[in-house]
Amino acid sequence: MVLCTGSIAYDYILTFKGRFKDHILLDKTHILNLSFLVDDLQKRRGGVAGNYAYNLCLLGYPAAVLATAGTDATEYRDWLTAQGGAWRGLRLRDGEMSATAFTTTDMDDNQLTGYYGGAMWRAAMLGLDDGPPEPEAVIIGPNDPGAMKRLVGECRDRAVPFVFDPAHQMPHMTGADVIDATDGAWIVIGNDYELELIQQRAERDIAGLLELAQIVVTTLGRHGSRITTRGGSVEIPAATAAREVDPTGAGDAYRSGLVAGLLRGLDMPTAGRVASLAATYAVEQVGTIEHSYSREEFGRRYGECFDAELPEAFWPS
Repeated sequence: MVLCTGSIAYDYILTFKGRFKDHILLDKTHILNLSFLVDDLQKRRGGVAGNYAYNLCLLGYPAAVLATAGTDATEYRDWLTAQGGAWRGLRLRDGEMSATAFTTTDMDDNQLTGYYGGAMWRAAMLGLDDGPPEPEAVIIGPNDPGAMKRLVGECRDRAVPFVFDPAHQMPHMTGADVIDATDGAWIVIGNDYELELIQQRAERDIAGLLELAQIVVTTLGRHGSRITTRGGSVEIPAATAAREVDPTGAGDAYRSGLVAGLLRGLDMPTAGRVASLAATYAVEQVGTIEHSYSREEFGRRYGECFDAELPEAFWPS
């Protein structure tokens, strides 16, 4: 079982049929005041903990959530329970709203996001003992900084493999925080921008990060991803999307695919390709967890994208 931590949130996803860069005057950034007329608005279940768990369930891997949310997340809890996720570690807090994100995406897949933490800011009250016992791994996603620090320490003390995925919490982390969270990590992951921030804060390059962590993963959007270990790097191609609708949530799907693949014993290139395809399914729908697929469909599409068969051992018997 993989313990998924971070936010349980609702996402308001806005689509702007233009390009942000065409509306930014570089000599006026000191008085930046932008307004976009959006063409579409969708409300969707989201938050990284829910995203990780849902994608793991799709891949047939047992997943549980450790998070705090508001009572407005009751239907979210019930829905994901029906998908196979375990909710022992979820605490719904009376009188508080769940975390909420407002994301606007332009035609170049650039995104602007405003985020309200809500009940997520109470997450430091929870530790590993509040979730199911003996997780195989813990994904530590963007969350209340105190919660992230607590979970990193508990995972390290108990020798539980953990994924450090700070994402949009990077602005709230000091260099010491980043080094501490990287120390002993199984996987450190982020997109190329986030990895650059991690390196700057830690004052270490990728080789320096690998003195602390086992694996560093850089996701590159349409250009695939790069998985680096102390033994070298593996370039992972992107899985071709049938249509590119909304990139929100693709990174969380990638993380779930990579973790599921590695825990099931796949080699790095194959696990990376599983992750890449899992991410592509998310890109093809509006919302972070609106996609679905069967084992048969996933295996068939894996073969089409990568001209190779997905090992039968990937799926549980």
